[in-house]
Amino acid sequence: MTSTSGTAPSSVKLLGQEEAIEIDKELFSEYQFSVDQLMELAGLSCAQVIERVYPVEQLPNKGAVLVVCGPGNNGGDGLVCARHLSMFGYYPSVFYPKRSSSELMKRLVTQTEALDIPYLSYLPDAQQISHSFGLIVDAIFGFSFKPPIREPFDDVLHKLQQVKSPVACIDIPSGWDVETGPPKSGAAVIPDCLISLTAPKKCAVHFRGRHHFLGGRFIPSTLAQKYELNLPDFPGSD
Repeated sequence: MTSTSGTAPSSVKLLGQEEAIEIDKELFSEYQFSVDQLMELAGLSCAQVIERVYPVEQLPNKGAVLVVCGPGNNGGDGLVCARHLSMFGYYPSVFYPKRSSSELMKRLVTQTEALDIPYLSYLPDAQQISHSFGLIVDAIFGFSFKPPIREPFDDVLHKLQQVKSPVACIDIPSGWDVETGPPKSGAAVIPDCLISLTAPKKCAVHFRGRHHFLGGRFIPSTLAQKYELNLPDFPGSD
């Protein structure tokens, strides 16, 4: 789904933080999805959006993309996205400064390394990032994020806020409050593209970028009806 106005269509429900958490719990418990299964679907949908909106032949530096990952599930979505982007012909690099010790996340790292996807040891300044990468993928914080922003991500967000390259955010623009949107002070990502997962969150009403997509085809109809999500019909195999 994409909206030319940059905000979610009025018919689609916007989720608050607690409701998003409850839906995730039901997907795991009642519908027996696994974390890695949903992560794979989410990361693939993000790579598909990027392939459509930012074609590799139109990006500078031969399709160089920087994927910035946090330690949680949002970061896992980013690692999966990077793997698929590599197979789509892009040249992703990953900055993953605070690695998770979970076996799932370790497997995702192994899978990217098997494709020779490089990992940055440090994050350059905004000017160098903009010069080296045609697109930034923000996979730092998801819908469970609660302030304050801790090191090293305060510095990371400050740099990403200043980049000239477009930023595609996975589910939540990092630094934003899930419900109230961008902070009144402090660093936060400014997205050109927002890829909402499951259903858009309340902060999406503050999105002023060019492209808003939804990755949510995995939601069972009974769950969508229970929470009155009013999800759109996905065309074809999108």
